[in-house]
Amino acid sequence: MSLIDLTATELQSQLALGHITAVEVTGAFWAQIERLNEQVGAFLATRRDMALEAAERIDLQRAKGAAVGPLAGIPVALKDLICTQGERTTCASRMLASFVPPYDATVVERLRSADAILIGKTNLDEFAMGGSTESSALGVTRNPWDLECVPGGSSGGAAACLAARMVPLSVGTDTGGSIRQPAAFCGVTGLKPTYGRVSRYGLIAFASSLDQIGPMARSAEDVALLLEVLAGHDARDSTSAAVPVPRYTECLRQPLSGLRIGVPRAHFADGLDPEVAAAVQEGLRVYRDQGAEIREIELPHGRYGIAAYYVIAPSEASSNLARYDGVHYGYRTDEAALLAEWREESRRLMDAGDTSALQQSDNPLVRMYRRTRAEGFGPEVKRRIMLGTYALSAGYYDAYYLKAQKVRRLIRQDYDRAFEQVDLILGPVTPGPAFRAGEKASDPLSMYLVDLFTVGANLAGIPAISVPCGFTSRGLPVGLHLQAPPLEESRLLRAAYMYQQTTDWHTRKPSLA
Repeated sequence: MSLIDLTATELQSQLALGHITAVEVTGAFWAQIERLNEQVGAFLATRRDMALEAAERIDLQRAKGAAVGPLAGIPVALKDLICTQGERTTCASRMLASFVPPYDATVVERLRSADAILIGKTNLDEFAMGGSTESSALGVTRNPWDLECVPGGSSGGAAACLAARMVPLSVGTDTGGSIRQPAAFCGVTGLKPTYGRVSRYGLIAFASSLDQIGPMARSAEDVALLLEVLAGHDARDSTSAAVPVPRYTECLRQPLSGLRIGVPRAHFADGLDPEVAAAVQEGLRVYRDQGAEIREIELPHGRYGIAAYYVIAPSEASSNLARYDGVHYGYRTDEAALLAEWREESRRLMDAGDTSALQQSDNPLVRMYRRTRAEGFGPEVKRRIMLGTYALSAGYYDAYYLKAQKVRRLIRQDYDRAFEQVDLILGPVTPGPAFRAGEKASDPLSMYLVDLFTVGANLAGIPAISVPCGFTSRGLPVGLHLQAPPLEESRLLRAAYMYQQTTDWHTRKPSLA
């Protein structure tokens, strides 16, 4: 078997036994990146020389008998909105195309401490706003299962590079489904942790009360391995949960006897693709055959989730993105051209004696702000900023933002009541499989509805995972969605691992790979 077909856990074992070296592993995955990235477009930046140097250091440490970290010699990809010191972090936006952070995010520090090989930064929807990775200003990412289809978003690059066997592990972020939806579209496993389980320090913010960094891999076992490194309290993040981190890899094989699984009736209503429904129902049968008790449940306010999310998330984005004004860092419009234009306009108005228009015209500083933002942000980011600014404006705050927060509380209460009756909630990740590139580009509402089943976990702050559970007749992957009570990632991972011990969907790979 080729090195790139081994899971991270298998690589970890082989490296520890000395059967392979970190340089060999890094070289194998790098060769796959060189072979496929032009077609797939998963990576925005790669760091071959630095990765190989790190691999050589790890091999030398092992040869000396020195202790190494749990991810020693294993390549990891980072979504390109997680800060890396001295290396560009772009958010796939023209606004930050040349931004080089002066510090590492906490998750990057932890990956370095674990001796992971940071091999590159992956593509995403601009500022993580999208469900297809089509809004990236820096490139197109395609689905390795069908290059005419999208990989999902916003962590499309992080999912695509896993499916194409370019890396064994990747790190994504999830604000409304941005780990789970691309994981489902690309046939990999992706977990959104409980809000606060993983530090957000060094994550460039989209919606601060919803954003969460999480692990992506080809199996639940590998996700557990990566989450052990990423999770933990961080004093630099005021929303970080000060709770112990379980040894997720050691919990995986503990039996889930008496497992109660809740199935929301609304998740199987009209609008769900029949092939997706069939695959998820088959996944449900697997759990039933393993002794799980299946109960039908209600999440009464779930139908308001999309509406509440698309008020809260754009409102927080409007606030967070106000900092990009062309002054401190990031993109700035051509000031010389702007100043020349202002002088010409002022001269023309003075010659015409139109002092009123002259007084009302914007000064060069205001024009610089406006033009910088107009040129630096793409259409989807502008759309969400305008939505959020409107929802927060005087006279509309109570009607939109405050009401959405009240709905959010009701959604969380629905989950709390459900988890009094069941241990996990199961359903589809998305209403349909991966769609063709451009299919939803002119219909934002249709694109937003792709998040129909995933936004609830973000609004409630609970953990959720996407697990491959089948394929459509066109050969496109389908994802199974599991949700658990807060801080119960170990329960999610045990359930996902149990499922993957009796199915092989997660082992399938696209012919491209």
